[in-house]
Amino acid sequence: MWNVRTTRSKRPTQGFRKRSLVLILALNAISYVCHGQLGSDSHLVTVLVQEITVMQTSVGNINMQITALDIVAGQDVMTTTDQSSNLLWGTNGSNRKITLGTNLTGSLFTLKAQAIDPSQGTAAPEVTLSSTPSDFMLNIGRTSGFCTIKYTGTASAEQGVGSDSHLITFTIQSQ
Repeated sequence: MWNVRTTRSKRPTQGFRKRSLVLILALNAISYVCHGQLGSDSHLVTVLVQEITVMQTSVGNINMQITALDIVAGQDVMTTTDQSSNLLWGTNGSNRKITLGTNLTGSLFTLKAQAIDPSQGTAAPEVTLSSTPSDFMLNIGRTSGFCTIKYTGTASAEQGVGSDSHLITFTIQSQ
């Protein structure tokens, strides 16, 4: 009897190559389906911006005094001014202005305010503060800006001595 030993060739056969190619193509097709259009999803993202108005004064309390050093002899009207505070604002609303008013009704002395050197908008003329808000800045637009606040306190000799404490409120509103 003949003992025949056969060995297999280590080279792949033609059939093995075809099966491997079909398997690779099938895996690529599955990958496309999983990551391609059939496996995609989407959603809507909405960014909603509401109207924003922010304001800040740069100095807390301001103390203004009229003393004998500030007065010229023979004059009845006495004044003092302060420009130590700035008003900063920001708004994305259109057609806006800034008003100001005081909580003090029936003040003994007169307090006036004016915006100086505004970075945006137009300064209104100097206003005498009252509990009814007055225009301070006009046409501030959709922007941020700042100005110096000039306060002028006046008193006459006949008003005597005393003090007024004002809580000043700045408001951004429609023009």
